[in-house]
Amino acid sequence: MASAKDEILASLEAVISPDGSSLPKTGKLSDIVVDDGKVFFSISVDADLVPAWEPVRAAAEAAARGVAGVTSVMVALTAERAPGAVRRPPQATAPAARGPAPDARGGPPAVPGVASIIAVASGKGGVGKSTTAVNLALGLRDLGLKVGMLDADIYGPSVPKLLAIKEQPQMTGGGKLMPIMRYGIAVMSIGFLVDEETPMIWRGPMVMSALTHMLHDVAWGELDVMVVDMPPGTGDAQLTMAQQVPLRGAVIVSTPQDLALIDARRGIAMFRRVNVPVLGIVENMSYFLCPQCGTRSDIFGHGGARQEAERLKVPFLGEVPLHMEIRERSDSGLPVVSSESEGAHAKIYRDIAAKVRDQLIAGASSRPAPKIVLEA
Repeated sequence: MASAKDEILASLEAVISPDGSSLPKTGKLSDIVVDDGKVFFSISVDADLVPAWEPVRAAAEAAARGVAGVTSVMVALTAERAPGAVRRPPQATAPAARGPAPDARGGPPAVPGVASIIAVASGKGGVGKSTTAVNLALGLRDLGLKVGMLDADIYGPSVPKLLAIKEQPQMTGGGKLMPIMRYGIAVMSIGFLVDEETPMIWRGPMVMSALTHMLHDVAWGELDVMVVDMPPGTGDAQLTMAQQVPLRGAVIVSTPQDLALIDARRGIAMFRRVNVPVLGIVENMSYFLCPQCGTRSDIFGHGGARQEAERLKVPFLGEVPLHMEIRERSDSGLPVVSSESEGAHAKIYRDIAAKVRDQLIAGASSRPAPKIVLEA
């Protein structure tokens, strides 16, 4: 009996490449990953050939979706250049009709219906970035905003765990994925489509292709703000994400210790390099209060992020303590802003959210007004 992978490969024989050969015979098809009805593979072509291969990608996705037992398909078109290839200068041609429209300010393509996109980032992992991102999103919701959340950490998605989401997103009639609603926010993550123990052994271009799909092929609806939980670090994926997504600003999460602050500086420098405003720094795990005796301990030091914010002339957004309640509720998919909405920790996150909101409003109002031309 043929395996699901063999059946998908057979279905792809009917997909014809631009040179007239079937897709499996081109040598551009990656290994096909099948996990409980969910299918993933990529097509790797030279960057200059991407427009010609986009219809092939779409046809391959449709062919795989037609195989019995397949519930969802993600096909990434990875644009790579051969070693030593010379980048050709841009041609003075009209823009392609396909793909999302560029942002009105000339930057990366906007996401329809989404007014503002902000990144929550860290220079390194393990500083509580995802927990901060989830509670920040919920804090913005409590301020009356329509909020969405994109888990952009392809290699280690945490949002499904933090929000206790186990179901898979459904398709709309228009072929887009529906985000999953949880606690009043619209959420999308690659973790909804793969088992949590499945390793995502993807190269950078495939990661960016997947993120592009989750941004532009999801029916987000009308949102005031989308919170993006960025991958940790300042590598290629983070830099490309910052360049290809119309970010209104970035929130940097760090612990107070010197080692974490070194990496936070790199994160701030990266966003400044690509002209993304830094909305501020959050000092996470700022201090520890003993639940038995109430004694305060500065396990990772204290105040380092505030001092760094002052030195780098960026806003300091607030201090979040290291507390068992935050950790326990996060592990249970019950973020404190919703599960303990009247508690002290929820207030801290809402105060941070209010500062972020105020900066978004100030940034919008500081844009130059459009010129008005009066004709005689």
